[in-house]
Amino acid sequence: MKDNQVHLRVWGDWACFTRPEMKVERVSYPVMTPSAARGILEAVFWEPQVCYRVATIRVVRRGRWASIRRNEVQSVISLRNVGQWMKQPRKVRFIEAGGGAPNGTQRNMLGLQKVEYIISAELCTTPLANHPSDTPIKYFAEFKRRAQQGKCFHRPALGMREFAADFELVDDPQAILEQRASELGTSWIHPEEDLGLMLYDVFSPAARAQGFRWKRPEELEAIPKRKTPRFVGELARPKACFFRAKIEDSTLSCHPDEIEILESKVI
Repeated sequence: MKDNQVHLRVWGDWACFTRPEMKVERVSYPVMTPSAARGILEAVFWEPQVCYRVATIRVVRRGRWASIRRNEVQSVISLRNVGQWMKQPRKVRFIEAGGGAPNGTQRNMLGLQKVEYIISAELCTTPLANHPSDTPIKYFAEFKRRAQQGKCFHRPALGMREFAADFELVDDPQAILEQRASELGTSWIHPEEDLGLMLYDVFSPAARAQGFRWKRPEELEAIPKRKTPRFVGELARPKACFFRAKIEDSTLSCHPDEIEILESKVI
């Protein structure tokens, strides 16, 4: 195991890792995607100087398929309307969801129930970590401290914000996998399974590793207005990436250096 590798056991009652090819009804992948794992890690601890490279996702409980009907909305609030409402609060028009609401609609979702995973990822620093105090050891200790105390910037979710996830820091993921398998009374060695094409992330791993942050007030005052960008780093634009997913010995290997990542334009 590498010195900068973190391991987090996550579990929850519901999960839905939406397949992008499903345009209307939500259908989940059978296991967690690397992008969902990254989102859970960033919910616990994130700084512009830090990025996560998900290495493996160990499947403790795959969960069972369950179909439910959910209330969703058909429209979103534009930034222009938000700016107008800030000036004239009396003209605010909220989006209404639920049964019979004008902006609401009911859709079926095929998700997972009772899931549990162990995420292993490398905690790396970005080019923005140019201060002497921005060391991987410092951020690794911060992540470990927050995870041990159950702290998070926002509640981690299993694919969707309403499907909250519980988490626990672990030291030996393989030992925890075998321990949980004995507690559940099932064999922890799942047969090999080819899951086919799976979403890796909505951003290219190389672009995300560059880091991004808005400039501080003192940095903006030191430069002429409208002369340079108001941010530091590379502004990454969304670009869906996929990979060929395969489970071996209850483990989904997804380290970006060990798999072939296919960008959306290639598929």
